[in-house]
Amino acid sequence: MTKIVGLTGGIGSGKTTIANHFKSLGVPIYIADDEAKKIMNSEVILKKIKSNFGSVVIDDKTLNREELARIVFSNPEKLKQLNKIVHPEVKKHFLKWLEKHKQQPYVIKEAAILFESGSYKDCDLIITVVAPLEIRINRVLIRDKTSREAILERIKNQWNDEDKVSKSDFIIQNEDVNEAIKKTNEIHNLLSNL
Repeated sequence: MTKIVGLTGGIGSGKTTIANHFKSLGVPIYIADDEAKKIMNSEVILKKIKSNFGSVVIDDKTLNREELARIVFSNPEKLKQLNKIVHPEVKKHFLKWLEKHKQQPYVIKEAAILFESGSYKDCDLIITVVAPLEIRINRVLIRDKTSREAILERIKNQWNDEDKVSKSDFIIQNEDVNEAIKKTNEIHNLLSNL
């Protein structure tokens, strides 16, 4: 039976780098955030988002992600509302995807909010990628051309590393990429032989 391995980490921790490495090792990777973005642009979900958040978040039949982010990251109740709309659809999509990969020893479901969304409960094992806060902030400043305040606002809406680590089976410290890749290889060897 294929094991579902959750891969998570706070914004800027480098979980995408780790996911890409697993992919290079031949492991099927489901990037939940990318799939959620596609699902959020489907007509049915756009209608639900519009009725919950108003037409201010829709620009010419497409989602205004910046405006929606501004609303939900400053209001935990609104964030919960959005998650209730999107997460069940992502879960359905993931289960269909999983069917196509059930010959694999394991697959990886990469999600920034694996714990916050509750989808960690559907995983057999969990890998959390961690890095010091200042390194994370600097990575995101470079990557997203955003402000320090906006990054801290998003971090505030995610579980802290201690809580994630306490519920994880594997921890990848991603300060030094070479060390993180070495640890990823060790985990891959373990998971391939379960």
